[in-house]
Amino acid sequence: MSVTIACGTIHGVGLGPGAADLLSVRADRLVRGARHVAYFRKAGRPGRARRIVDGMLRADVIEIPMEYPVTTEIPLSDPRYNDCLSAFYAECTQRLLVLAQAGEDVVVLCEGDPFFYGSFMHLHGRLAGLVPVTVVPGITGMAGAWNATDIPITWGDDVLTVAMATLPEDELARRIRDTDALVVMKIGRNLPKLRRAVAAAGREDAAWLVEHAAMPGQRVTRLIEATSVTPYFSILLIHGQGRRP
Repeated sequence: MSVTIACGTIHGVGLGPGAADLLSVRADRLVRGARHVAYFRKAGRPGRARRIVDGMLRADVIEIPMEYPVTTEIPLSDPRYNDCLSAFYAECTQRLLVLAQAGEDVVVLCEGDPFFYGSFMHLHGRLAGLVPVTVVPGITGMAGAWNATDIPITWGDDVLTVAMATLPEDELARRIRDTDALVVMKIGRNLPKLRRAVAAAGREDAAWLVEHAAMPGQRVTRLIEATSVTPYFSILLIHGQGRRP
């Protein structure tokens, strides 16, 4: 007699901006109870998502590190970049699919929110319809950043724009100029370009840099005063000044 094994579930779990005590109750329960825990990381690094849950995992956990084959070594505009990452995500999908089809649940650790510029989205699109997949929302890094400034990011009818610093400089300047409130992510080596775009938009005095939001080493600095910064873990903010009672 053949036995049918029920599929396990892949859980994309949002961990929030960086502090373990900012996880939701649901995320905390799943992380602590998981036998299989997967997470993305750069080769040779522990991974930011893994660091957030340090000390939370059960003793017999089976860890599944998924190491990016490329980060900044190939320009985003080079077709090889997408080809390389596409093959990587397909391989990660297969690893998780095998486990789920064997009846195992897997928790995939996701920085911030799984559906907000995260790598898990690329797995979700490949896994959906093949095995059960759930998503646990998380506090985004940008929410951690604007709360770190102790200033509301939007008021009344303010329009909030979220942009990537990887955009062309002219496009960045246009979007900075045309919005009420602004978040710029993925700054990295684009910080000099971003500074020029903010200046071209005439909004230098209103711009803030938040480094390591909600993590040890958090630092909040006005852009015009920022000299020594760690741009990879930085988010730029311009607060809205809209209608209020």
